[in-house]
Amino acid sequence: MNNTEVIARRILGWKLNRWDRWYDPEKGVFIYDFSPEENLDHALLIVERLKSFGYTYTAKGEHEVCFNTVCENGDTLAKAITNAAFSLADNSTIADEWF
Repeated sequence: MNNTEVIARRILGWKLNRWDRWYDPEKGVFIYDFSPEENLDHALLIVERLKSFGYTYTAKGEHEVCFNTVCENGDTLAKAITNAAFSLADNSTIADEWF
């Protein structure tokens, strides 16, 4: 799985419906072309979801963000958010704790 898939499945709780769309069972909606590394609105969905889990989001400048103690950089804010979320999802049991 790539970064986007890990985030969509483990953090957002989405299911892959087709190669180009995800399904959010909580809201009952389809999400097309989810690309949080390139789309700040998509990245902010991750921020809101992690906040709902109790994580604290901190932006340290334009290219570095932290979720609690997990901090990452990126070329853009969206990329930094995605990198930090992936580090968090890849190194913890988010899916086991909240789903």
